[in-house]
Amino acid sequence: MTILITGANGTVSSDLLKALHAKTEVKLRALVRDAAKAPRLPGVEIAIGDLEEPGSLTEAFAGVDTLWLLNAMGPLAPHASSNALWAAKQAGVKHIVRLSAIGAGHDAPTRNGRLHALSDVELLASAIPATIVRPAFFMQNLLGAVAGDVLYHALGDGRISPIDTRDIADFAAVVLLAPEKHAGRTYPITGPESVSMAQVAATLSAQLGRPFAVQQMGFEDSVNAMVQAGFPRWVAEVSGNEYGRAYAGGWGDYTTADFAAVTGGQPRSIADFARDHAAQLGAGS
Repeated sequence: MTILITGANGTVSSDLLKALHAKTEVKLRALVRDAAKAPRLPGVEIAIGDLEEPGSLTEAFAGVDTLWLLNAMGPLAPHASSNALWAAKQAGVKHIVRLSAIGAGHDAPTRNGRLHALSDVELLASAIPATIVRPAFFMQNLLGAVAGDVLYHALGDGRISPIDTRDIADFAAVVLLAPEKHAGRTYPITGPESVSMAQVAATLSAQLGRPFAVQQMGFEDSVNAMVQAGFPRWVAEVSGNEYGRAYAGGWGDYTTADFAAVTGGQPRSIADFARDHAAQLGAGS
């Protein structure tokens, strides 16, 4: 079975390639726009293509049995997803597993959620068997929110249920290796607990051995900080303002049992994440 992994340079797809790499029953192909930035894993075939350029996808999709479809967040996301779906149809792909977003829907409070809903509907209406994975807030986003001993956020007192990208990858790997069991399913997956940023900071303090302060930011301040850090303004406005307001209002305060039901295991906790990323978070002595 040949599995094509799109978004191969991103965090989730990179983790997924690692999760699948040891599986001898599959052939892995990674789609990248730039060969110089391709993941370097023995046995992984590299295909060059751009989901926003449909003419570049024919060769990359040829002979693929199962597609992991992850396209970049942005206003052109439905265009990229639709191009991938068309290329998959022409290539005879047998199953598509698509990474969507938690709470995706036509009435979602963010443009990202509404755009994902369009692509989810298009995929489920196609003739190709499909599975949709909708993960919660990525724990790895916390790495960019910590500066020194301060956790910055614009979520107010809202609670969220962060999930480690390694768990998203592990979940996706289970589905990709036996996709027929998951045809037509949509899985919202979360971490094991719903927590406030104050609770996250307390967990970081306990695990890393030094106190972390919490600094709440205004929504526009959060947007500006992301732009200054190099994020496109569209992404910054959706993440810092739209998601910030939604989470502050309690929109993300829930957990699901889908991860355990599909994988048979439990997702990583914030404490697990802190221990595993102690160096990046600047562990105390």
